[in-house]
Amino acid sequence: MMKPDLDLFRSGTAMPVQSVVLAHRNPDGDALGSSLAWAQYLRARGQSVTVILPSEFPQHMSWMPGAKDILIFDNFPDEGREAISLAEQIYALDFNSWERVDPLQHQLLESSATKYLVDHHLDPEPYFDAYYSDSSACSTAELIYRLIEDMDQLDKMDRVMAENLYVGMLTDTGSFRYTISAEVFRVASGLLAKGVDPGYIQNKVFNTQSRKHLELLGHCLANRMRIFPELGTGVIYLNLDDHRKFKIQRGDTEGIVNYILSLNKINLAALITQQNKQYIKLSLRSKGDFSVQKLASQHFNGGGHKNASGGRSDLSLEDTMKKIVELAHTHKSEILNSF
Repeated sequence: MMKPDLDLFRSGTAMPVQSVVLAHRNPDGDALGSSLAWAQYLRARGQSVTVILPSEFPQHMSWMPGAKDILIFDNFPDEGREAISLAEQIYALDFNSWERVDPLQHQLLESSATKYLVDHHLDPEPYFDAYYSDSSACSTAELIYRLIEDMDQLDKMDRVMAENLYVGMLTDTGSFRYTISAEVFRVASGLLAKGVDPGYIQNKVFNTQSRKHLELLGHCLANRMRIFPELGTGVIYLNLDDHRKFKIQRGDTEGIVNYILSLNKINLAALITQQNKQYIKLSLRSKGDFSVQKLASQHFNGGGHKNASGGRSDLSLEDTMKKIVELAHTHKSEILNSF
């Protein structure tokens, strides 16, 4: 963990100023939960806060407290730029590089606002004034709880803030299956003490999907899954025709890659989606000691965590699939013996 700049965080959160809270493009449950909770904390301290996301978040997360007030930059770019130009403080949550918030990165870099980073990814960029960064944390939501705790401000946390943080932890750990530790459960326990109902959150996150989601999942498992048992590897792919047929939107493929890892002796899983003719997106998952973070950073312009990472490919869909299989051959022994 980087040594936290608690004095700067304390002084910044105590001032009634204009702040922007910002998370990465294609936001997930952790980006949403940590951003909403931190914005709620800052408002409780008297600040005027705008939460900005570069792109839309999954619609099945729209129930989250405060989600309806988020400014989506893709939809309202002028309002987003104005909010950033007026900001005296900018909080970057759940990303470690300004590239993750393109096309906002140039304005953010040029802004004279004090810039804070709260994140759990490896190797944060050196463009922030204050850091609260720990790659061993399960989620940025966990870090937001710990930051508020370190500032002796847990009395400011109410049930609504705790619910948003619990969503972040729940989703980034795959329902408390990955990147877990005694500290994770200590923080989760603290959120329950604030009034979080785990069954309620579980139901809202995972049991509010559309029929289309189940139909797409069935199509993936029946028609788009390729298993290579000799390599301990499985791949699901979606092409442009699939995107058109199912009218795939943001969040529709969330969690599908994890189904591959439910197979015995399959320790590496990849979901490859062709979102347009120029862009191939990858979601990588693994069991045990095999690091998909290294695969993502070294071969697919991405990164993340040891067992859950993402990236992109400039190759065709077919060639990207071939590359995954080739990498599985290269790392065959590590994959087969990782779990």
